[in-house]
Amino acid sequence: MAFSGIGIVAGAALTHIVRRAGADHVEPGIAGNLVHRDGDGWRLDPAYDDERFGSFALFVPPDLSLLTEDPDVVDGYLRAVLPIVALVATSGARIVFGSGTARTAPPDMPMAQAHERFARVVRVARDLAATHDLRIVLEPLNRDETNVVHTIEQAVAFLDAFDLQGVSVVADLFHVQAEHESFDVVRSLADRIGHVHVSDRDRLPPGEGDWPWPEFLAAVHQGGYRGPVSLECRWSDDPEPQMDAALRAVRAAAPH
Repeated sequence: MAFSGIGIVAGAALTHIVRRAGADHVEPGIAGNLVHRDGDGWRLDPAYDDERFGSFALFVPPDLSLLTEDPDVVDGYLRAVLPIVALVATSGARIVFGSGTARTAPPDMPMAQAHERFARVVRVARDLAATHDLRIVLEPLNRDETNVVHTIEQAVAFLDAFDLQGVSVVADLFHVQAEHESFDVVRSLADRIGHVHVSDRDRLPPGEGDWPWPEFLAAVHQGGYRGPVSLECRWSDDPEPQMDAALRAVRAAAPH
């Protein structure tokens, strides 16, 4: 297969359904799913006891403002949560750092300052994650979700500007389409991509809309990416048939 696996982003309630549908992996969210508030700290959801995963989404809760909160509070969250994630992670597992609300700069903050503060958080997260054999991958998010780092091209420039070595980029078709980023750019920067998310229009499962997701997968593959692909979609109240169909469609369309 062209990629190392085709999986699905899903919460605890859907984990067994994702596996039954035949996904190669499950990608659980962290905040509010894998970990829950426990007084002043955080605890692992017991649904994930004895589990192992190679990637994770939804890293930071939306009420933790990464750019305006006391840095000690931000770092405290990272120090508390990353060891919990490591309990259920495979070696070298990827943590998708999207978290648009948490990383959005207030209107009165100069963007240069916002980038500096966000870079500090990414650096701390990268270094703490590495101590637990985890890897941070930065997700560009469209401008409806955040005002900091919107495209793959911007993400690469941001990482280079702040010398954030060892952090790769997530290519998510939803944000690529929203920002009208060229697949030629995706292809040319594929050597910087560390994880891929795919969906159809409006986060429909691949095959249910009209987006060029096969061409997107071809672009990342042509650029040299061979890692995992996760479907990040909205599912119906009867998700298993949808998941089965979407997985079949992506596997059939993926480059070989």
